[in-house]
Amino acid sequence: MGKIVELIEIAGLDLQFLNKPPSKLSNHSVIIRNMDNIEEFCFLDIASLVKLIFDKDVKAEEVIQAHVNRIEKLNGSVNAVVTFTPEKALKEARMVDQAIAAGRNVGPLAGIPVLYKDLTYTKGVKTTFGSPIYENFVPSVDSIIVERLKKSGAISLGKTNTPEFGAGSQTFNNVFGSTKNPYDLTKTCGGSSGGSAVAVACGFSPIADGTDFGGSLRNPASFCNVVGFRPSSGVVPVWPKTSGWFPLSVSGPMARTVKDLALMLSVMAGYDERDPISLDRSGAAMLRPLEKNFKDVRVAWSPTLGGLPVEAEVLSIIESQRKVFESLGCIVEEATPDLSDADEIFEVMRAWHYDVCFGELFDTKKSQMKDTVLWNIEEGKKLSGTDLAKIENKRTKLHEKIIQFQSQYDYLIAPAVQVLPFDVDQPFVTEINNVKLDTYIEWMRSCYRVSVTGLPAMSVPCGFSKTGLPVGVQIVGGFRKDFSVLQMGHAFESVTKFWQRKPVLA
Repeated sequence: MGKIVELIEIAGLDLQFLNKPPSKLSNHSVIIRNMDNIEEFCFLDIASLVKLIFDKDVKAEEVIQAHVNRIEKLNGSVNAVVTFTPEKALKEARMVDQAIAAGRNVGPLAGIPVLYKDLTYTKGVKTTFGSPIYENFVPSVDSIIVERLKKSGAISLGKTNTPEFGAGSQTFNNVFGSTKNPYDLTKTCGGSSGGSAVAVACGFSPIADGTDFGGSLRNPASFCNVVGFRPSSGVVPVWPKTSGWFPLSVSGPMARTVKDLALMLSVMAGYDERDPISLDRSGAAMLRPLEKNFKDVRVAWSPTLGGLPVEAEVLSIIESQRKVFESLGCIVEEATPDLSDADEIFEVMRAWHYDVCFGELFDTKKSQMKDTVLWNIEEGKKLSGTDLAKIENKRTKLHEKIIQFQSQYDYLIAPAVQVLPFDVDQPFVTEINNVKLDTYIEWMRSCYRVSVTGLPAMSVPCGFSKTGLPVGVQIVGGFRKDFSVLQMGHAFESVTKFWQRKPVLA
């Protein structure tokens, strides 16, 4: 089968392969149907599923039913899907099959299952934000990405778990409880897009959305052996949202492979006037060939991202993969940009943002909010105009340093997370390598130092600990060079193939 770009072109939602003769993939359905377990559909890549559906070798209803079966079978063990809509999904799948049978135009992801993080607005489907305050909230609108994925033909199976208001890189809340790591049910899956990462890893859906402020796409991707991409601000428009001009919180895709992620991103990305920082870029650009010649491409190797404490086994696994980048032809040198102000910038901007978004709830619903959210808001309320002016100045200078650094290096490679997945009952990490951590988010510095730079970044499966726990490597690209990150991630995973190792439950 050819590359995704040969199969699908998002511009105009055309399906170029519909008029081509059946490929070898059309025989794939025979293999599937001879299997005792049709859940093998649940680990096919998107292009294969789309081809099977459009060649009428399988029905969209069969694909959705396979994923419904898998969720019903395994979700009780991991608690990833917290609002499940199988009847609605199967009805939509039958409509897709009817449209294809009648020769009507359908979207490029018609029949593909998707799951949405419980922070994402879904019209008519409960969206709790992981908070008792919104336990029964049902939005009257879809978010932009839900609108776009619906138009593409993707079919929602429901919502995935998240910590309260997405606060923290450990997925638990008082509405739905904890989500467990499918590679070890005693460990956390990370967060805050933890439910999405687990769902993708377990084969509940090939793609899921997430959000990323301080690492909420990259952290759970690392912990669950999937790919999570933090795009540049404005690449994926966000609406509804409370703080329209805020650049640090973004939405992005998750998948098992970079190819699948790129296809999802091609639908999610693109200008929308409802988001004031939305960039005027076509999502179709994400469908260009991912293959690239990396000969003499300069890579900054930063296994501790400026001296951060990193657990020994995580460090060892990441260091062992340096040779992969070198084998691709890259010139790899140890180097780190000056991130001396990054921690302060992030902490102040986060506190201010929490006051903007949740300050009114703090005044009226304080007793129903968890302590870490309250702490963030309280820190925000302490800030003065002078404090914010100081941080804005430092953020501008940081950007200048980053641009200078990138005149020397095309990529930055660093740990996605500084620790291995930890006990699911432990709220957050308090110490790394005997270094005490003062706040519940400090253990995520390897991610949030990158967030404040505004650079696109991806966590890609990088290996496993001695006990079988996943570790991801963080690939950071140049300013607004999102596609180049996809290319490097694809090259890395094509060599290493760590993504092929399924969790114990699978």
